[in-house]
Amino acid sequence: MKIVEAQDHNIFFTDQDTGFFSELLEKKAYSTVFVLVDTNTEKHCLPLFLSTYNLPDNVEVISIEAGEENKHIHTCLGVWEALSDLGADRKSLMINLGGGVVTDLGGFVAASFKRGIDFINFPTSLLAMVDASVGGKTGVDLGALKNQVGSIINPQAVVIDTAFLTTLPANEYRSGYAEMLKHGLIQDPAYWKLLANYKAISTDDIATHIQHSVQIKNKVVKEDPKENGLRKILNFGHTLGHAIESYCLTEEGKTTLLHGEAIAIGMILEAYLSVALLNLPDKEAEEIKVVFDSIYPKVNFTEEEIDAILSLLIYDKKNSHGKIQFCLLDKIGAPQWDIEVPTALFKDAFRFYAKN
Repeated sequence: MKIVEAQDHNIFFTDQDTGFFSELLEKKAYSTVFVLVDTNTEKHCLPLFLSTYNLPDNVEVISIEAGEENKHIHTCLGVWEALSDLGADRKSLMINLGGGVVTDLGGFVAASFKRGIDFINFPTSLLAMVDASVGGKTGVDLGALKNQVGSIINPQAVVIDTAFLTTLPANEYRSGYAEMLKHGLIQDPAYWKLLANYKAISTDDIATHIQHSVQIKNKVVKEDPKENGLRKILNFGHTLGHAIESYCLTEEGKTTLLHGEAIAIGMILEAYLSVALLNLPDKEAEEIKVVFDSIYPKVNFTEEEIDAILSLLIYDKKNSHGKIQFCLLDKIGAPQWDIEVPTALFKDAFRFYAKN
């Protein structure tokens, strides 16, 4: 079994040996164990989880509605009430079985219930495995604004089992793949080149790539756990990408985008800004655009929609002293952070994205 040592916990990559999981539970002698799922993972992942991992008899399952639109404090309230009604105490354990919504929200619920109970994350989507699995970020959205309420707190462990990937539809798989491509762009040009030719990937290969992405993100987070400097490079594509994701989530008649689909657009836009403000060569920006355009569906934005998206940038969590801060690329594999972008460049970036 492969184990990656994170800041104060381990990330386990299972290889059908699940004995370590029983040891994790026995070590703490938890009073009760709760499994948080959403309506998708309850149907597609919970049976596999229960049949694969040895759980105590005192297990309770709590289910929430699936989807980013349910990642808010009202859902937390329902989970807190369920925990209370089911007799959870400070020696209880929460297992978050799901994608990024479940692990972010479940971690926040656990961290705040009775001032904190232990939790273990079982990410079931590719996105959650390579992104939400590392770094201890928990939280919920505030309306359409992404991850405005939360804290950084680490789980007792993260367990990555690629068997859950067989439950994913193609668009969810592509969503996670965008974050893997980002890891290459910000840290590993050879990894970017390897992943750029998107195709059906065997289970063995994707497991290797997931481990590599986790190692890239884990190295960055261990050096800068509170996002005071280096960790900001993980936000490449996210400043504009989150604004696009938020806009499409709430605008009636606009197709809702998955996180990775929105971030893919954000990386194309921010590649253009990297050419304009740093030293990213034109040919590398074009390469980035061609790769993402070949994998993700093109989204059309009107001038009015672009204005509405740009108005959301003021809420970005990375802003400081009223200034919007970007991570941009000096070249592929060489990011810089805390870059201010003149507003006049945003429309040009959208035109770059829109061209064929």
